[in-house]
Amino acid sequence: MRITLSCAALALALGSAPAFAQSGEITIWSWNVAASSLKATVAGFNNLHPDIKVTVQDLGNQPTYDKSIAGCAAGGVGLPDIVTIENGEAENYWSQFPDCFVDLHTLGYSAEDQKKFPDFKRTELEVGDKAYAMPWDSGPVAAFYRRDFYEKAGVDPASIKTWDDFIAAGKKIQAANPGVSMTNADFNGDTEFFRMISNEQGCSYFAEDGQSITVNQPKCVDTLAKIKDMKDAGIMSSADWGTKITNNTAGTVATQVYGGWYEGTIRTESAGENGKWGVYLMPSLTSDGPRAANLGGSSLAITSVSKNKEAAYEYLKYTLETNEGQITMLKEFGLVPSLVSALNDPYVSEGLPYWGGQAVWKDILGTLPKVVPSRGTQFQSDAEIIMRAVQTKYLAGGYADAKAALDDAASQIAAATGLPVKE
Repeated sequence: MRITLSCAALALALGSAPAFAQSGEITIWSWNVAASSLKATVAGFNNLHPDIKVTVQDLGNQPTYDKSIAGCAAGGVGLPDIVTIENGEAENYWSQFPDCFVDLHTLGYSAEDQKKFPDFKRTELEVGDKAYAMPWDSGPVAAFYRRDFYEKAGVDPASIKTWDDFIAAGKKIQAANPGVSMTNADFNGDTEFFRMISNEQGCSYFAEDGQSITVNQPKCVDTLAKIKDMKDAGIMSSADWGTKITNNTAGTVATQVYGGWYEGTIRTESAGENGKWGVYLMPSLTSDGPRAANLGGSSLAITSVSKNKEAAYEYLKYTLETNEGQITMLKEFGLVPSLVSALNDPYVSEGLPYWGGQAVWKDILGTLPKVVPSRGTQFQSDAEIIMRAVQTKYLAGGYADAKAALDDAASQIAAATGLPVKE
């Protein structure tokens, strides 16, 4: 059953034009590094708005989702002023509870404001003429690598243009560095490599309009087949999120391919490896193919039950729509800006000591304009659960080939969602 909330009171309160908030208190739900990043922006925000008190509550990732969904289902009971929403889960909220969050246009969010962010970040946050959330961080994919392991094997990262190059380099690196894996992947608990490479190739679970299933299209098939090639070549070992961090610090992995936000994870969790890491563009399926994708990223949405919507919107405008707010989070915790103008901030071009003096943000953020939008739809979670099981079975030899595996995935997703499979 679809549960909706009444917007009548909101419309009456807002009238025809948003009011400027001089004071008030706002509370934000978020998690982990994201919550820490928001806290880091409060001082700068209060320089402009000293009478608006901001409280950031770190609930953890899954609890934030669970509590906010439950709050929406209960008519907004217990919700804060602002909720952090991952892009991949965004349409779960809008489809089930279209009145749980404020249309930001009613607070002054204009078409010009929207143009400040890349299309791929707005795809899942806007429905029709409504904008339910403002883009926050993005996840432009990059290859984070150990300089010393590559150098010992005589591998120049600039020579790695394709995933086949990556496999060949991996074999050399592992031979020259006993006990080191070229890369890690969470084969059972995630589909990160499938989502990264398929996005790079312009393919995803669903069509751009969200009305059909495309997971078994040719580029997705090529993607899954290449992941198996990497696993079968022995350069990709299984590791979940925590194990990857342990491997980074222990020096048992040469490369982690992830969204740009992983920069902060490596730098803060493996601080002792200062100067040993570098970054290069993700490989492609062909030597002249695209080398840009997005993995992860979030947004901030204002709840309809907030008593200080205007104050909440002022916070969004400062934190997400100014270079100062975005670069503060980038510097402190590696939260990658979605704001296009932030790419031109001087900090982005600075060489960073931890990364051997490399201007890693110039390289990583330079791929943002090339990322192809990928529609999650409200069925993203259903598709992800199905794809994880299919991937596990395929990598274990349970299907004749990648096409058979993805045909099965498409059939299962169709049964779960009622959407047709694109021919």
